[in-house]
Amino acid sequence: MRVLVCGGAGYIGSNMTAMLAAEGFEPVVFDNLSRGHKSAVKHAELVKGNLSDYDLLIETCKKYKIEAVMHFAAFIEVGESVQQPLKYFDNNVSSTCILLSAMQAAGVEKFVFSSSAAVYGNPTRIPITEDSPKEPINPYGQTKLEVERICHFQSQATKFRYASLRYFNAAGAGLKSMLGEDHRPESHLIPLVIQAAMGKRGEIKIYGTDYATPDGTCIRDYIHIEDLCRAHLLALKKLDEKPELIYNLGNGKGYSVREVVETVKEVSGKDFKVAEIERRPGDPPILIADATKAKNELGWQRQYPQLEKIVESAWMWHNKFPNGYQD
Repeated sequence: MRVLVCGGAGYIGSNMTAMLAAEGFEPVVFDNLSRGHKSAVKHAELVKGNLSDYDLLIETCKKYKIEAVMHFAAFIEVGESVQQPLKYFDNNVSSTCILLSAMQAAGVEKFVFSSSAAVYGNPTRIPITEDSPKEPINPYGQTKLEVERICHFQSQATKFRYASLRYFNAAGAGLKSMLGEDHRPESHLIPLVIQAAMGKRGEIKIYGTDYATPDGTCIRDYIHIEDLCRAHLLALKKLDEKPELIYNLGNGKGYSVREVVETVKEVSGKDFKVAEIERRPGDPPILIADATKAKNELGWQRQYPQLEKIVESAWMWHNKFPNGYQD
């Protein structure tokens, strides 16, 4: 199957592209390289372009005889989305509508969408199931929910088939630690703590130590990038049976901020300064996925559920590429 990977030069997209190629698919990457890295595209041809370019999307789908599309090209920074909501709705929603329109014009019916646990907002119960209330608390989460709704209505009206995969915290490095996380600026906890361990950051900040959790710090659900990508492959195959799929993708187990910090110290053998400061507004105490549905319906099994394995793979990547991708 020929798969167009939109955002395939980014963290998740590049790992997905590598896995598709390893599993006998024929991936083609579509990316404008605004936040991705050309050197992360190791196993596919790269088409440089914007999702707002309707004609180029149709041309690409026809040229490569694309049979399915995976979409990882959204902007993902919650804080930025609050400051620049129009930027997020334009890229994450409007450009996705153009992509879906181009797919329809080119006769491409299968779509795997990178959604987010942010669609749930502050959850009313833990762990979070797929039918938990969807009440996003920031523009980023709202854009993901909007695209899910658009996909639902498109599937009702046409032959369009889609999977919406709600991620919790993707982490680690894939392809034997050759494809890692290199956001600029970095905002995700594990790479930030690793930067502190490498001496690239003077300290790591823990925002709030008085939450109603065992050690007082926030708890989050981390999932290894290869486990995440494996679920996408299973969902893509499942679209032959069902036109509409929605799954949470997480470990089903949470780790606190303090546990992440201590695990990085253990894996790296390095000590570094940790500053405990006030809570950030809007941080829920606990976010943990119930991924039972994905396990039962897709037969999805996580290979790297341990935090130590996730951190080890990330640590290896950061040491192989101490300055990140060099494009």
